[in-house]
Amino acid sequence: SEMATFRVADASEYLAITGWGIDDVKLAKKAWVFVGQQCKKFSISPVNYEFEVHAMSAEKLPFILPAVFTIGPKITATGAEASDKRDLEAQLLLYAKLIAPLHRSRSHVHELVKGIIEGETRVLAADLTMEEIFKGTKTFKEKVFNRVQLELNQFGLVIYNANVKQLVDVPGHEYFSYLGQKTQQDAANQAKVDVAEARMKGEVGAKEREGLTRQNAAKVDAETKVLSVRQQGQGLKEEAKVKAEVQVFENAREADIAAAKAELAMKKAGFDKQAKVAEVEAAKAVAIREAELQMEVERKNAMRQTEKLKAEQLSKATVQYETQVQESNALFYSRQKAAEAALFEQMRTAEARKAQADAQFFEQKMAEDAKLYAKQKEAESLALLGRAKTEYAASMLQALGGNYYALRDYLMIDGGMYTEMASINAGAVNGMQPKISIWSNGAGADGAAANAGKEAAGGSALQQVAGVYKMLPPLLSTVHEQTGMLPPAWMGALPKDGAAN
Repeated sequence: SEMATFRVADASEYLAITGWGIDDVKLAKKAWVFVGQQCKKFSISPVNYEFEVHAMSAEKLPFILPAVFTIGPKITATGAEASDKRDLEAQLLLYAKLIAPLHRSRSHVHELVKGIIEGETRVLAADLTMEEIFKGTKTFKEKVFNRVQLELNQFGLVIYNANVKQLVDVPGHEYFSYLGQKTQQDAANQAKVDVAEARMKGEVGAKEREGLTRQNAAKVDAETKVLSVRQQGQGLKEEAKVKAEVQVFENAREADIAAAKAELAMKKAGFDKQAKVAEVEAAKAVAIREAELQMEVERKNAMRQTEKLKAEQLSKATVQYETQVQESNALFYSRQKAAEAALFEQMRTAEARKAQADAQFFEQKMAEDAKLYAKQKEAESLALLGRAKTEYAASMLQALGGNYYALRDYLMIDGGMYTEMASINAGAVNGMQPKISIWSNGAGADGAAANAGKEAAGGSALQQVAGVYKMLPPLLSTVHEQTGMLPPAWMGALPKDGAAN
């Protein structure tokens, strides 16, 4: 058998060598493989993974996020610095250990990558609303990319490309379909409103132009007729004047100046009358025409105002309806948020109370633990003191040869017991004034006392009883002096102070 073989990897492959002389795993593009070593080739080509990630937004709306990720191991770049090369080699080594052995069963790698992507996507989507996800698709893609890359670093993998497609509705939850229908309906309604408003403006403008044209035409006609009447009246005046002058000139030749003057005056009066009648008729005709034109103008204005009011009322009603709908939605939203805020406040209050109760319980527990610890230390000190005293007494008893009484006397002397007892006894008798009373029973008292032993030996019971009775008076007297108590009357009475006994 050959001692060594030379192995070479393809451009998109690496050699992973383990065994004799290698502590961990050796990566190379070409190497000698000796006896006792194993060499495996693994591919570093990126692989496409296509998923349909099922996630849920902050409003608990489920959706499907189709995505295609191109993922492969990190490889050393040409011209990279030494520290970067070491990091990339470490990442490639992780890939060779953890992922490369699974490439024969690609489903394992697929499930691993899918699990990471689904987990990070769901966590990120749970913090965003559907509107934020839909409008910020680019930002959402970048966040997913960064989070997934952080997880893939521990396997030595890198994302070469990530393509996130448009969001798709989950069957039974047609959010995006309804959103598209809403947008289309809003656009259609806005178009209808715009068309109606443009039509209204066109009709109102046309009516305004038509009325203005008629007003200007009527005004020009009236001014033309007034000027014509004025010119006619002036012509008649001139004509009458010329005729009167000619008549005067002709009548001047006549002999009867008075008749000529009278005839001239009559004709002049007739002409004046005709001229005045013509002027009045012209003025009345102009006034009548002006009134008719004014009535027509007012009727047109009324029609124009009616159409304008209709259009305005329609626009106002439409705007008011939309405004009321928006206000209702805003009121519902504000009330909902107020209820959520109240619930959140109650929860925070309950948590604060619980925390306060826990703090009080912890404080009480610490105080009780401190007391218990103090008691334990006190008991331990007493036990140590007692043990020391016991050892001391045992050593002293052994030194005294086991003589217990000698040990007791020594301990009492050492502890000052005798001195303390003497002090107590001295304090007890201090200030006392003892009183001694002497009783006698006649002249034979001394003889009776001297013969007490003989009488006792004689065994006379009567004399013994008599001796007891003789002891009672001094006993009762002593009790009275010490305590102030008197004997009962049936036993007798004590003598008064100063009396002879």
